[in-house]
Amino acid sequence: MAGSRRPVIAANWKMHKTHLEAIQTVQKLSYLLDKKDADRVEVVICPPFTALRSIQTLLEADKLAYGLGAQNVHWEEKGALTGEVSAPMLAALRCRYVIVGHSERRQLFGETDQTVAKKVRAVFAGGMAPILCVGESLEERDSGRTESKVVGQVKAALAGAEPAQVAEAVIAYEPIWAIGTGRSAGPSDAGEVIALIRRTVGSMFSDQSAEAMRIQYGGSVKPGNIREFMAHPEIDGALVGGASLDPEEFALIVKYQ
Repeated sequence: MAGSRRPVIAANWKMHKTHLEAIQTVQKLSYLLDKKDADRVEVVICPPFTALRSIQTLLEADKLAYGLGAQNVHWEEKGALTGEVSAPMLAALRCRYVIVGHSERRQLFGETDQTVAKKVRAVFAGGMAPILCVGESLEERDSGRTESKVVGQVKAALAGAEPAQVAEAVIAYEPIWAIGTGRSAGPSDAGEVIALIRRTVGSMFSDQSAEAMRIQYGGSVKPGNIREFMAHPEIDGALVGGASLDPEEFALIVKYQ
């Protein structure tokens, strides 16, 4: 990790866990992590919408120093949008982060760079920070289009943002071919793309914003490979999917040193 950036390790539970299972998981995690772990690494829990209120109450009641994040948001503040959730609703639950532009949202639900950009703006307007997901497919990687794809996603999503907002944002580089497949990009490959992302942010805003921004790696992160990723100076944490569902595995990831 470069400079004074504090690593951020986020648990994306996707469509798993009822609100009761979510409570049990966070309670187990709190026994496995101590204050020193939470001081060294920012831990973020992103449960399904149905568990957000339960986890918010638990975190506040037990004074647990974990950030709360949502997995999605709509760009409108309110309206006749059945099934959607707005940024003000999430902010009222004291969500600190919102995952935006995950490849599953882009691939399965047709989200485009334009809709992702509108969601990023809504998250900023709600006083929260996006965890902006970017990444290329295997076909794009093999055809040498990683740079153009990732740079295009970053530029589209952050266009029009304020430098101070960008400094608070998190970007998760998640190569699509490594999500849930058991394959992961090597630390040097991931670090190279993350350095590219940081240069792109610097060219759009300022070197200060780029240096302040934390950029994670995501894609089949496990206790067995987290240390090598975190040893790379450009990688500031991880967005963890499947391995975050087991509190013991996730605790080992957070304790990676």
